[in-house]
Amino acid sequence: MTSSILVVAEHQNGSVKQVTYEAIYAANQSTTEEHTIHLAIIGYEVGSLIDELKNSGVETIYSIDHEECQHYNPEVYSRALMQIIEQSQCEGVIFGHTTIGRDLSPIISANLDAGQISDVTAIHQTGDQILFTRPIYAGKAFEQKAFTRTPWVLTIRPNNIQAVEDTETTAENQVIEYNRPDSLRTVIKNVVQKSTGKIDLAEAKVVIAGGRGVKSTDGFKPLEDLAHVLGGAVGASRGACDADYCDYALQIGQTGKVVTPEVYIACGISGAIQHVAGMSQSRLIIAINKDPEAPIFKLADYGIIGDLFEVVPLLTEEFRNALSSKV
Repeated sequence: MTSSILVVAEHQNGSVKQVTYEAIYAANQSTTEEHTIHLAIIGYEVGSLIDELKNSGVETIYSIDHEECQHYNPEVYSRALMQIIEQSQCEGVIFGHTTIGRDLSPIISANLDAGQISDVTAIHQTGDQILFTRPIYAGKAFEQKAFTRTPWVLTIRPNNIQAVEDTETTAENQVIEYNRPDSLRTVIKNVVQKSTGKIDLAEAKVVIAGGRGVKSTDGFKPLEDLAHVLGGAVGASRGACDADYCDYALQIGQTGKVVTPEVYIACGISGAIQHVAGMSQSRLIIAINKDPEAPIFKLADYGIIGDLFEVVPLLTEEFRNALSSKV
């Protein structure tokens, strides 16, 4: 018997988000049965995105292209996605554990009366059973869970599961006509976005984060310079956000974004447990702090005791020279 899994694509500013390709790979690992993978894409004028995804190894791309879907609205998106789920007859649905995925997945899970496992960082097969690993207790421990029936809903944490590679096969595109709900409680007229950098913080391979030690809004400038050189993104602790040094869109931690970059550089961050919950799974952690007793040093792979306003510019210059020599 062939099972069917639906991956929900995410896109931003006209590009497919990396977590979509990771979710497609996760779909292949999420069942021991013979299976087909389908993709759902919802938005407005998504033709170029479909072209970008057609060789991603999925059998069918179900698309809903409507002006009302231009901006994320949970009422609109959940209705559109349920149309796709009914059409695809899928047994499992996979989202990225992103702002949209965390909001939309429980709605779909409730609509389907499905079990849900969230924030998955690894997938393992044990005999005929698939186990999904996820962090608990703010990242202090991990648990493994399995689904006992279908349908099911899964969200995967970005940057933890490898991305699927392009294939020579081309997916079929099935356009589904959007059925507008009879009544909408919320209508989005316009969206005003604050610029937080060109790279999505949740998907960045390098993150330079600042805490209260940056002292001011201008204190983030050295961090931005280092992030630019390394092709990374700038983040912040809640302390820095609360002090109005930066926008809350940059916040990393238990009540902010969870990031798992390859390199995380914490600048002027003490290492409160709430912040650690959002970055403890980073592959390499570097801490820069004047206080040698700062808790962040217990977590860091490398620590630099010093003034970030002296250390960060030196690192920026060294990285710039090292990278330019390779060109």
